[in-house]
Amino acid sequence: MVFINLLTIKEIGMKLNQAGRLSNIPLCIYGTDEIPGNAELVNKIDRCLAKAIFSLSINKSMNAIYISEDNLIGICPGGQAWLGYKPFLPMLKYFLSTGIKTFRKGAAEFLLSSPELAEKQLKMIGNLEPLGKFTVIQKYDTIENDKIDVKSFLCFGNAEQIRNLCSLAYFNPEDSFTIQVPWGASCASFITYSARISQKYSENTIIIGPTDPTGNYWFPENFLSIGIPFKIAERMALDLEKSFIKKRPTVAYPSKRTLILR
Repeated sequence: MVFINLLTIKEIGMKLNQAGRLSNIPLCIYGTDEIPGNAELVNKIDRCLAKAIFSLSINKSMNAIYISEDNLIGICPGGQAWLGYKPFLPMLKYFLSTGIKTFRKGAAEFLLSSPELAEKQLKMIGNLEPLGKFTVIQKYDTIENDKIDVKSFLCFGNAEQIRNLCSLAYFNPEDSFTIQVPWGASCASFITYSARISQKYSENTIIIGPTDPTGNYWFPENFLSIGIPFKIAERMALDLEKSFIKKRPTVAYPSKRTLILR
């Protein structure tokens, strides 16, 4: 199927923002070979890529952040790998599972039941290819150039907001697509899968996350992320006015709610 962009990047972001009634501004993910003029290096914001991304969505003074293949110092090795700039550490399978005394003094996250399963999971992701020399995460409303090849939109919201965005995606699909909640680091949920740094994930796959509990200390307990490939996001934006969100807003966002007694 051949797609023609019918909306600007700003228009798509604005419609997603309206549809979800989001308090955190939607972000755009893309690659470039030139340093963005209005962006800050991720490692100046936080060591954790995912935390830096979430900070961008709520910080009014920042427009964009980026990772440079030439300046990865101070960024979590996992974030470097999930964006395709470095391979995963060979001993990572132990850290993700049960630990081993010869790596980080036996520290472990106990996210997976065994090193063997961790190794299998990492292999299943396939090759990770960077989007460009620089990977940029930028607020939609600061993008002026519609020639930028935005790969995906990233939104944050509470359960109701994410439910409604998922339902909007199902309103009028032009092609088959899936909504998945895959395993992986928070930065994988935010970028890797929906922006197709991992080619094993289709451009027709929306990603809900994160499933990584190690970010629970900074990620709001009532929030989820939704990573939406560009063409699906554009279709959702085009469908908004015809959908339940505009036609039946009190269903999408009830002003009165029924209390279910225990």
